[in-house]
Amino acid sequence: MTKTLAHQLAEYGCALRFEDLTPATVHEVKRRVIDSLGCALGAWNEEPCRVARKVACDFSAKNGATMIGTKHQVPPDWAAFATGCCIRYFDYNDTYLSKEPAHPSDNLSAVLAVAENVGAKGREIITATALAYEVQCRLCDAASIRARGWDHVTYGVFSTALASAKLMQLDLEKTRHALNIAGVAGAAMRQARVGELSHWKGVAFANAARHGVYSALLARAGMTGPGPIFEGQMGFEKQLGVSLGNVAEKFAVPPVPSENGPASMILNTSIKYWPAEYHSQSAIEAALFLRDQIDSPSQISAVLIESHDASVDIIGSEPEKWKPETRETADHSLPYITAIALIDGEITETQFQPKRFADPAIWQFLEKVRVERNAELSALYPDAVANIVHVTLKDGRTLRKRVDYPLGNAKNPLSDVELEGKFLRLVRPSLGRDRCAEILEYVWRLEQQNHLSHLMKLLRMS
Repeated sequence: MTKTLAHQLAEYGCALRFEDLTPATVHEVKRRVIDSLGCALGAWNEEPCRVARKVACDFSAKNGATMIGTKHQVPPDWAAFATGCCIRYFDYNDTYLSKEPAHPSDNLSAVLAVAENVGAKGREIITATALAYEVQCRLCDAASIRARGWDHVTYGVFSTALASAKLMQLDLEKTRHALNIAGVAGAAMRQARVGELSHWKGVAFANAARHGVYSALLARAGMTGPGPIFEGQMGFEKQLGVSLGNVAEKFAVPPVPSENGPASMILNTSIKYWPAEYHSQSAIEAALFLRDQIDSPSQISAVLIESHDASVDIIGSEPEKWKPETRETADHSLPYITAIALIDGEITETQFQPKRFADPAIWQFLEKVRVERNAELSALYPDAVANIVHVTLKDGRTLRKRVDYPLGNAKNPLSDVELEGKFLRLVRPSLGRDRCAEILEYVWRLEQQNHLSHLMKLLRMS
């Protein structure tokens, strides 16, 4: 009988070894850990992150995991939630674009929590991270679920459950049950990302990670889950109205030979250079280029953004995007992000503070901004994430800039030095240069580390 997808994923996860990974994959995992830690500590004081810690702090665990930035240990599923809120909230962590877009470094909150809980070594952490990326990205390649009203974090319950099971060293049967438990109660609504956005936009995956860890904990203790979770009469494909096709073939054991080696999908993901939704990154780069050619934003009479369908649908069509009232809406608004880049000549956390995005003068400027679909750009997606920005000046001139692969894209990657620069901008104000240097040294040598306890101490914010 043909193996189910859950069985295939479990078999692949149990078989994958650190030695199977190429040096490029190992290095990219370390880059993503650095990037995610920077994003997490940068957002540590934001309101939803504080809320998560406040709730989680009502619990404690003798053998738990540390909420990032603290010395307080909680059950590992709660640690994954609290840390996940921080990694994701600034919308500054990495991205994968396919039939379903995703932010696969979200998986690291589960990996870090479980790794600390079980005393995993650095090599095991790297392997579990590569595995989580592989699963989530392959599922994103298989089918779009946002088109049917479901959120991309739904795929994350499977990737975090499998990574957690890997770190817990569960056998094949228990790993399969971890996936079954995760999937049966893990579907998330796309309502989290439409209209006026709330805190939940930035913490939805943290909840998926919490559920993935929880599912693995239950399976480790002997809990069974319903299967076949993907192909069943009332399973994932039936309920979400999608077909995952031949995704199981991507998880053959032994792996099908490939140029980049097993579990290498992380190499196809992109790091953000600016703290805003990924489809806006090329518009930001184009707008900043044009801003250097304009003496003053007061000279601008009109702005046209030509974009691809995914960008327009996700961040460039709803009326709320022209009058953002929350940070979550502002960093998911193509017109606002492009306009504020033209006005301020920079995109940092400052541009997503209420006093900036709710300024009546900004809303008035946004009345000059139009977004149009461009069929050529849509045809290039997701290989290219292109935007064309046109700025018409009051003297009648029109300036134009097109960007297909923004800085940080997998085809235009940040250097290690640029990546460290991003980390330092986010973390140095809180922890200082010396502690930042220690964190960077630890992660660059992650495969040599025997446990996470020292890193957790280095990450304490107080």
